[in-house]
Amino acid sequence: MILIFDLDDTLYDERTYVNSGLWAVANHAHLQFGWAVGQSYEYMQAVLQSEGRGRIFDLWLGANGRANRAMVKECVRVYRHHTPLLTLAPEVNDLLATLSFDYPLYLVTDGHKIVQQKKVEALGISRYFRKIMITHRYGIHNAKPSTYCFDLIRKREGCEWHDMAYIGDNPAKDFVNLNLQGVTTIRVKTGVHRNSVAKPEFDASTSIAKITDLLNVIAHPG
Repeated sequence: MILIFDLDDTLYDERTYVNSGLWAVANHAHLQFGWAVGQSYEYMQAVLQSEGRGRIFDLWLGANGRANRAMVKECVRVYRHHTPLLTLAPEVNDLLATLSFDYPLYLVTDGHKIVQQKKVEALGISRYFRKIMITHRYGIHNAKPSTYCFDLIRKREGCEWHDMAYIGDNPAKDFVNLNLQGVTTIRVKTGVHRNSVAKPEFDASTSIAKITDLLNVIAHPG
């Protein structure tokens, strides 16, 4: 079987990347304006908890009298280009190491090309995968739920759709079209989507509580 993994909230907790990015922006503002790093970080965290990511920089800059399009753009640039402080959990590292001996492993992840590459580098996971596919490198229209990158893997491996399994976390996009192709889909109920209730056709064929439960699923399919 060909095992294909999602990245964010599947192999690691994406909140750690967000926290790292917000700290980088807070530190940038400290160097530029002298704003206290801790206070800036706490303010942005409060906005994140109450409103999500969309307006963090607008509200934070506005609270400091610096709200304008150029400053928001600069914050986004710092966030996306910073070198994140990420760590792969030891048990996940062990899982990938074990699986890589017995299965061809691939990674398919959506997101900004630079951001996703920096995550991969920070986590040190490239050695486990035959190929890492950041979908936006193939055009944003080929992001999930598109099966484009999965079809590239299928052709590369010379296998059928039913010989592939995809492990992800987001039932809004990760599984729906792969289900139609007969791919084994496995949902890890972690991260922001852990409690999401999906329509039957959108959910995975199997769900697990944590990524390390994958070994049991593979050992006892169906």
